[in-house]
Amino acid sequence: MLAGYVATDLISSVRHKMEQILKFCHYGANNGRIVIYFHGAPGAPEECVVFDRYAKENGLRFICFDRFTIGSSIVGEAYYQFLAQEISKLADGRQVDFIGFSIGAFIALQTCRYLPDGVKCLHLISAAAPLEAGDFLNAMAGKQVFQIAKAFPALFVLLSYWQELLALLFPNALFHLLFASAVGKDQVLADNAGFKASISKILRSCFVGNVQGYIREIIAYVQPWETTLSEISGNTLIWHGAEDNWSPKMMAEYLKSAIPGCSYIEIMEGLSHYSCLYEAVPKICKQLGKT
Repeated sequence: MLAGYVATDLISSVRHKMEQILKFCHYGANNGRIVIYFHGAPGAPEECVVFDRYAKENGLRFICFDRFTIGSSIVGEAYYQFLAQEISKLADGRQVDFIGFSIGAFIALQTCRYLPDGVKCLHLISAAAPLEAGDFLNAMAGKQVFQIAKAFPALFVLLSYWQELLALLFPNALFHLLFASAVGKDQVLADNAGFKASISKILRSCFVGNVQGYIREIIAYVQPWETTLSEISGNTLIWHGAEDNWSPKMMAEYLKSAIPGCSYIEIMEGLSHYSCLYEAVPKICKQLGKT
């Protein structure tokens, strides 16, 4: 009987350790300055490939952690602490730069709090701001999803598993569902076959098998976190599309005023959510390559 208990405890311990092995993708220069990229939600590490060419040109090594594979038992502040610990291991005493896209910007901000001296620059692209900080929700294309996640989390879980099914069986349908409200240059991107194939792959990586990681981040995002922004003292730069309807422009303006360390904001005319990401990539890489 005792041997049975010991075996069970050992198996549980091994499983717990396996849950906490954080995988990542690497792009750009092999031995360059380290930049940590926080993909969106929905999103996946493959999203970071857009930096590859410019990272190589500027001697930058981009790392994107596969956050959604982290064990679902790690939530709240423990989640951000875990990410910070993994980044510290990788950095080995060196400062790194952060880039957060969309809701990935929220995760980057929260992780920064546990690396007060470890982050040199933080770049926020198409960043999502705290919902409680302004009248943002009515201007967001994902309004209904966030409302459900906030008021009816159990229903949001069911919705997310439905998205997983779509990503598995009908990826084109999920793509069209998400980009039905595309505006600005995102409309042009949505009609591009290469972009569609890339995003469909990312959506599959996000939802199929990793849906619990996606759920964790959305549930965390819709909770109040406005007060944490006062803790971000590092140099922060904001890049945002003027036509963004996923993260409305007023979110960028709010973040500029709320983050003590924010030194720069660029509102890009005609651009929306993903089009802002694509336009910001070469600018950010060039800037990081010079500093």
